[in-house]
Amino acid sequence: MNHYTLAIISIVGSALDVLGALYLAYDLLGGEHGPLRALTRGVTYGAIFAVGYGIPLGPVFGIACGVTHGLTLALEFSRASRGEPDPGFWSDAAASAVRGLGHGIGAASYFGLGFGAVFGLVSTLGQVAAYRIGIRPTLDYSAAPRPRATRRQILAALNRTLGYGIAAAAMCARLAHHPERAISFGLAIGLTVGITTAISTSCTPVIEWAADHVPEKRMGVYGVVLILIGFALQSTQYWTTLLDIPIR
Repeated sequence: MNHYTLAIISIVGSALDVLGALYLAYDLLGGEHGPLRALTRGVTYGAIFAVGYGIPLGPVFGIACGVTHGLTLALEFSRASRGEPDPGFWSDAAASAVRGLGHGIGAASYFGLGFGAVFGLVSTLGQVAAYRIGIRPTLDYSAAPRPRATRRQILAALNRTLGYGIAAAAMCARLAHHPERAISFGLAIGLTVGITTAISTSCTPVIEWAADHVPEKRMGVYGVVLILIGFALQSTQYWTTLLDIPIR
């Protein structure tokens, strides 16, 4: 084990402790009208995208996209669950820019800041264009206890697969000057974006249903479990010392 891994484990443990404390303080934060419903959405969507991007593309890509997608999707789906209308161009552009920032940070870990900045900009513009033609995360929104995906949602995921794959391959060949990696990098980005989007879309009804129907007592149980997991992760650094595990 190296000290970077140990630091990440401790940070994740601290974050889970804070999250668990918030769930235990459910009533103090306003109960069902407080922010924890949105927080539940953000954590769940963020975890899906962090794992979905992180496994094939690396931890930097996963963490960056998990945080940015979790934040923006929590706000958009919370608004949709209340039956509010679409917020308008500037709100859509801001959400696109935040998610584009995540893509840019992830791409920069491969080919540097210049490549990441351009890729993030292209990602932002592509998402803004998608919003304008009606393709948005809340497309065909519904809350149900079972996964589902409509034909339009599947087509939207395929559109993202092709769009990101072609853009990544073209930019890899021209900007990063790695034509030999263009096809493989484009396939990796395209398939990762498409598959993760499809999984998130199919799970959305269940996530939305759970976020609005989790009983208050269960919130407290979740809080205790998260705190215990966080404590276990934070204690890793001390167990490595007690067990004489070498740290690189």
